[in-house]
Amino acid sequence: MTVVAVIGGSGLAKLANLKITRREFVRTPYGEPSAPIVFGEVGGKEIAFLPRHGPKHTIPPHEVNYRANIWALKEAGIHRVIAIAAVGGVSDKYLEPCTMAVPDQIIDYTYGREHTFFAGQDKQVKHIDFTNPYCDDLRQNLVNAASNASIELLVGGTYGATQGPRFETTAEVRRMEQDGVDIVGMTGMPEAALARELDICYATLAVVVNPAAGKSDHEISLNEIDANLKKGMKQVRNLIEACVPLCVV
Repeated sequence: MTVVAVIGGSGLAKLANLKITRREFVRTPYGEPSAPIVFGEVGGKEIAFLPRHGPKHTIPPHEVNYRANIWALKEAGIHRVIAIAAVGGVSDKYLEPCTMAVPDQIIDYTYGREHTFFAGQDKQVKHIDFTNPYCDDLRQNLVNAASNASIELLVGGTYGATQGPRFETTAEVRRMEQDGVDIVGMTGMPEAALARELDICYATLAVVVNPAAGKSDHEISLNEIDANLKKGMKQVRNLIEACVPLCVV
């Protein structure tokens, strides 16, 4: 039986409907992961959970040890990962707060992050096909689960991964929109590429928590983001519960 793991982002430091059975701390060649991997059951099916920013959301996006997190999941026997991401809406279709989306493309604007397992002169160079950065099978599981549970979900779109932890300027968002970005977040890379390097089936479930800079008639409000996070993550939990049975093979 294949266990699916959920990487929790901002607003999802734990799964409220998770019946915990054990915790596993995995030591890696790349340092410590953000937290121990929590194993449990959702709807009678086993699932694993790892909070990307730590149990108390203390690790900013540019300091997340993405390599340790992905390595730890693979070492724990995980081959399928649903990554939760709180994002800003860039294109018109993705501006409504609490909209959920399963993107199919990504543009990397990050810098200075450890982005590969194959760095250093002692490592053999490995190239990966990243034409389609997300796992189609897992994306389809999410789409089917949303349909089964009557949950609205946008299918497709391009995720722009920025450095953070600051939000973007209006000019940066305009540039990204010209590049074809639909949603913007701070954690999508190098996480997706690292998962591909280890042959992990990886998909992102994104939740819009605010219009990106310059896409509304007011500046970004942290209070508004917090409120939308709470509301949006309730929908995420419902979708995850509906999706888990489809991911177990």
